[in-house]
This record gives sequence, C-alpha cells and structure tokens, in this order.
Amino acid sequence: MLRTDLDFSMLPKLGSRPVRWRISDGLIPYDEAVGTMEREVAAISEGGDELVWLLEHPPLYTAGTSADAKDLVQPDRFPVFATGRGGEYTYHGPGQRVAYVMLDLKRRRQDVRAFVAALEEVIIRTLDSMNVRGERREDRVGVWVRRPERPLLPDGTMAEDKIAALGIRLRKWVTFHGLSLNVDPDLDHFGGIVPCGISAYGVTSLVDLGLLVTMVDADIRLRAAFGEIFGETVNDAAHCP
Repeated sequence: MLRTDLDFSMLPKLGSRPVRWRISDGLIPYDEAVGTMEREVAAISEGGDELVWLLEHPPLYTAGTSADAKDLVQPDRFPVFATGRGGEYTYHGPGQRVAYVMLDLKRRRQDVRAFVAALEEVIIRTLDSMNVRGERREDRVGVWVRRPERPLLPDGTMAEDKIAALGIRLRKWVTFHGLSLNVDPDLDHFGGIVPCGISAYGVTSLVDLGLLVTMVDADIRLRAAFGEIFGETVNDAAHCP
C-alpha cells in the first residue's frame, strides 16, 4: 500500500491528555536540543505528557543513520552532528522551523509507516493552507513542490524542490526528532551537503516560492494541521536551554 493510501489519523486513545506545544525563541544549540529530547522521551515513556517542540538551530549539518560520507561536500563549513534519527544528511539553520515530535505511539497507533505518512500530511495540509501544493514521493521521504517554470529534468520529468524534511527515531514506541519546514532559510547553506542523499532535485522555501510568510504564520498553520491529525494541543510554558 502506498503512503498516500494510508489512514493518516493518529488520534490518541480516549482520555489521553493533550500534547504540550512548546515554542522556543532564539537559536537552540543542537546538542542541547538532543539532551532535552532525551529527557522528555524518558519522561513520556514513563507516562508523562507528550510534546511537540518548535525551534530554530544555528547553521549546522546532521548525519542520520544512513548518511554517506561522500554527501558531506563541505565538511568544514558548519558543525556536523551524528544523530540516531533515520535518514541521511540534513541542514538546519535560522529561518527553518524545526518541530521535534515526541509522542507515545502506544497511546495512538503502533504503526511507524503510518506515523511518517501522518507527519508528511501535517506539512502538506500546512502548505495547502497557504495555497502551496506539497506532495509526497514513495521513493523519498519528505514533502516536495513542483517547479513547472524550470527546465525539465534530464529524464523528461518536471523539476521539483524539497520544502520539508523528515527524520525520526523511536524508543519504546516513543518518537523523537521529527520534521523541518523551510520558511526562509539561507538556501545557499544547503550547498555543503547532498540533502538526504538526493542530488537530482533542489531545495526551496516558502519565501523562495514568493510567499511573505513569517515564522509565526507558519507555526499557527502547523499547529492547526497537527491538531487535525494528532489531536488536541495545549500551550507549554516550559523554558528550554
């Protein structure tokens, strides 16, 4: 069955508490974010409340469990962090909304493929609310935007760019890491890697597509789309490092 044909609903069991929705200001160092995620995932696995954490990082590259060293084109450009999430090399930096999604799938559906499809659907619905058509591809995880104004690719297919990346990890059925949506990052920064190991396509952002969108705008739409698929959220006032 294709991911497009899966049931995207990941609503929690009746009686579950709302997901905490946390937004951090400033640029959060990557190692500090991972430390916070580790603590939150441990608490959630013991029955604590689930969490979605929205933030921005300083410019950096991360290497997933499938990363190929040859795809790190400029190893000295930005700090590089090995991480336990799935996937290959990705870039994070200012202007990109990172959402770390820490959910207990035992309270929802213990289906990793459906969870990935549900995260993609959150992004697709977020983009749709801004009149941008985001699409999934069965042979590559993430969300893509067609670029009909550009020349066709060598194989005759339409050019397209990646606008959002996904990379997840599970521990005791609790998810962490998550997704990144390009709102207005410096797209030149992606040039230091082959993003997700895919060289045939480019990278874009909401602002690159001509939308005058702020991070606050994107956050509001992300939260609405997340609620449709994953259920109720509640503001989390916790301060993070």
